[in-house]
Amino acid sequence: MLFTALFHTHKFVVLLFAAIYLIKTILLLTGSTNGLDKFTKIIKIPEIVISLLFLLTGGYLVMGIAAFDMLFILKLVFVFASIPLAIIGFKKKKKLFAVISIFLIIGAYGLAEVHKARMGKRHDFKEEVITNPTAQNYVLNLHGKALYNAQCMVCHGNNGDAGLSGAKNLQLSKKTEAEIATIINSGKSTMPKMDGKFNAQEMKALVSYVKSLRAK
Repeated sequence: MLFTALFHTHKFVVLLFAAIYLIKTILLLTGSTNGLDKFTKIIKIPEIVISLLFLLTGGYLVMGIAAFDMLFILKLVFVFASIPLAIIGFKKKKKLFAVISIFLIIGAYGLAEVHKARMGKRHDFKEEVITNPTAQNYVLNLHGKALYNAQCMVCHGNNGDAGLSGAKNLQLSKKTEAEIATIINSGKSTMPKMDGKFNAQEMKALVSYVKSLRAK
């Protein structure tokens, strides 16, 4: 899927982008202005390409993101603030600006990891639903739907076909129940792993509901 491919491309480009900024900052802080100028000249074309890929892949991912919380917004602020600070810092040889830029980039990466960890936490459902399988009125798919709405709907959507954050279209899935359970537990691509977050009955109910979303 395009989103997944661009997601991994973006991660790689971010590392290259941060590495260039870090090297420049080290050269600036150590007083090697000639080294900084030389490195900047050598890396000029690759840096332009990396910067464009950084912005293009990042922009595409933002348009398809599932959850726009304050952490994610703050991450974007950090990223866009770091770029002009770095440009001024390296061109004008302003060490403070360069250092602040690096800390903002590191901070943005940290916020992204926190955001990802939040997405992987167990979210309690709000519906009033019977969860005891021995109860007289227990319905497996209603239990599964409540779990799905709390945990999965943010990316997969109400009908399983939203495709946000690279989520697969569950209506077109051909996977077996065992394969669905494995993906839920282990995660895949941008989907966080949920291993140990659901008990056996919850997993059975969730898998059953996910299968029920398939187009008839």
